[in-house]
Amino acid sequence: MHSYDSNNIFARILRNEIPCKKILETEYALAFEDIKPQAPIHVLVIPKGPFVSIDDFIKGATSKEINHFWHAVGEVARKLKLPESGYRVLTNSGRDAHQEVMHFHVHILGGRSL
Repeated sequence: MHSYDSNNIFARILRNEIPCKKILETEYALAFEDIKPQAPIHVLVIPKGPFVSIDDFIKGATSKEINHFWHAVGEVARKLKLPESGYRVLTNSGRDAHQEVMHFHVHILGGRSL
């Protein structure tokens, strides 16, 4: 398991050091457009806490953080009208899964047949 790097790109986005195209921001989560989209709609949702992976998030976050994070994921999908046609929620965990940024995040993909 990697230790959390407080200078990763998502941590810097959370500190407003790097701009992003925000879709939604809550007390516990931030959703923004992916800079290298793999579908017409490609949004990242990140928790505001310093979690490396989904396992780290589930083990270390409070129930409130977990609940609010997943509600934000659903809210983003509804805001983008994705439930009407369908969408994919994906997370990569660790280097073997090609997790590029060691800050837990999910990808919401939609806008075409996947």
